Amino acid sequence: MQKTISIFVLGLSLCLFSSLSVLATEDEVLTIIDQASSQYKSGDFAGAASNLDYAAQLIRQKKSESMKDLLPEPLEGWEAEDAVAQAMGTAVFGGGISVSRTYKRKPSSVTIDIVSDSPVLQSLVMMINNPMVAGASGGKLQTVNGQRAIVQYTESSGSGEVNIVVDNRFMVTIKGKKVERSELLAYAEAMDYKALIGK
Repeated sequence: MQKTISIFVLGLSLCLFSSLSVLATEDEVLTIIDQASSQYKSGDFAGAASNLDYAAQLIRQKKSESMKDLLPEPLEGWEAEDAVAQAMGTAVFGGGISVSRTYKRKPSSVTIDIVSDSPVLQSLVMMINNPMVAGASGGKLQTVNGQRAIVQYTESSGSGEVNIVVDNRFMVTIKGKKVERSELLAYAEAMDYKALIGK
């Protein structure tokens, strides 16, 4: 009986420790913001700004990790590599976050990239909203899964690219090498754009 109680207490302790560890991780951003607030009140503006920048970077990292789940599973007959998330500082495209995943079926490959929270998106939104600009770049406007897209495809090389701006906040790019146009569009169709808008 005593042994059973000891095992129960040990298990309870491990669960509590695990919960506290998760809580500590979740509160890291709030802790840094509190430090920045104290620094600001004491007149340490440089320290406050540095900590706020750091907190913003951590938030971008958390958002990019959550966005990895939105990348679709491989189509039948294809294999997918692990999704990669990256938070970019303001020095790269003005900042933002990106997630990507590569899908392969020899000799073909398709890569899906999602970029968010980047000032560069505004110029891309103008491109997609202007048919003349899209046509000048060799692309064709097309609706993909309810989203306006610019599709570029070269039959001779089997390479192409689909660019989709979602909710004026996300840039989804699907690039393919040695693929059929239908395969490139199938991956573009496989994205859950409604779930992306909810992020």
